[in-house]
Amino acid sequence: MQPTHHQPASRHVAVIGAGAGGLVAARELRREGHNVVVFERGDQVGGTWVYTPNVESDPIGLDPNRTRVHSSMYQSLRTNLPREAMGFRDYPFVAIEEDEERDPRRYPGHREVLMYLKDFAIEFGVSEIVRFETEVVFVGLVEGGKWKVKSKSKRGEIVEDEIFDAVVVCNGHHTEPCVAQIPGINTWKGKQIHSHNYRTPEPFRDQVVILIGSATSAIDISRDIAGVAKQVHIASRSVADETIEKQPVYNNMWLHSMIKSVQEDGSVAFRNGSVVLADVILHCTGYKFHFPFLETNGIVTVDDNRVGPLYKHVFPPDLAPSLSFVGLPWKVAPFPMFEFQSKWIAGILSNRIALPSREEMMEDVKAFYSLLEASGTPKRYTHNIADYQFGYDDWLAAECGCPAFEEWRKQMYFVAIENLFARPETYKDEWEDHHLVLQAHEDFRKYTLNGVENGYVTSNDVPPSSR
Repeated sequence: MQPTHHQPASRHVAVIGAGAGGLVAARELRREGHNVVVFERGDQVGGTWVYTPNVESDPIGLDPNRTRVHSSMYQSLRTNLPREAMGFRDYPFVAIEEDEERDPRRYPGHREVLMYLKDFAIEFGVSEIVRFETEVVFVGLVEGGKWKVKSKSKRGEIVEDEIFDAVVVCNGHHTEPCVAQIPGINTWKGKQIHSHNYRTPEPFRDQVVILIGSATSAIDISRDIAGVAKQVHIASRSVADETIEKQPVYNNMWLHSMIKSVQEDGSVAFRNGSVVLADVILHCTGYKFHFPFLETNGIVTVDDNRVGPLYKHVFPPDLAPSLSFVGLPWKVAPFPMFEFQSKWIAGILSNRIALPSREEMMEDVKAFYSLLEASGTPKRYTHNIADYQFGYDDWLAAECGCPAFEEWRKQMYFVAIENLFARPETYKDEWEDHHLVLQAHEDFRKYTLNGVENGYVTSNDVPPSSR
């Protein structure tokens, strides 16, 4: 993208959310010379990485008046990508071996990720511009293409309305549960819970559990529960209807096709013909995009989990560039993608990078939707960019005029996914991509960590394949 010839602009920008997306958005906006305020309803940075034992008052997450908890972290969660591939590019996510408080594993637990994000926020001065315990309750257009942001503090008082030139939405998408629609569920007498409210396996001790879902968290949680439950039955729509398979390693876990129906007596019938008398149905069925504060007069909608229309998953053509979204695409290496999106947004807001015309952006969006429709892709998979995430990242990098995704990082991502399927039980502790780890750490030498020059493992200190 050719740079624009307009005067550089410094804008007053509201960033909603201080998770990984909001933090890197704030950093990139400030680097580009913008004046930034970050709104965060929690009491610390980190977003979904802030673990809490607290759960919502409605375990299935359907009651609109339930007490709300932002995070979906469960106690045993470890990353499903290696740390080298996860981190922001100029602030590598490396093990700090000499600190006993830290988790040096290559696939660390959630607390280590949170500490990394806190370090990042301090290192780049983002912490000081975050308004903690401040919830955004309304964002809407006002005259002159500006945005009114109304927020309230935890104590309940409404902060006076503020006007911003632009708003960047970074509120995450692991908070509003999506549940499976099952015939007969309204009269089923058992307990239902969404994985959003799963923390530890103990409540499932000696229970017969039906777990719906087959994504990474579903696999994690099913293994977590299998250690204490009487039986675990996994229902997956991604297997053939006749499927019923005993799972290796566990003597109390089976994989089934999807649930056909449930009965009042507690029985659950699967499409494969089997019937199980169950105590609990655990929905590991993902989340809905949810922007309850955002009022765009119908310009931006969420339809079957498609947020649109959005140009390149970021800008609504009719409201660009003053409204943007960071972090909607999924099945990706998230932190580096947030960084690319944020650089792009920041550069466009300062007039350094040009967007196409509204008409051109709309044409691009329509062509993208037509492509999805022609390939039979449901709307709910609009933001699943697993098949082309690195092409997307490299496109963003080219627009920003910054280096493309590192080759070692791409390879490491694919090797990690292959390893997950090859060693589902042990992939977080056994691997064979030492050469990629070497390349990563060689690359990391260009940067400093926490202000310490060359604060990295040297090329002789490659992590062993098992810790």
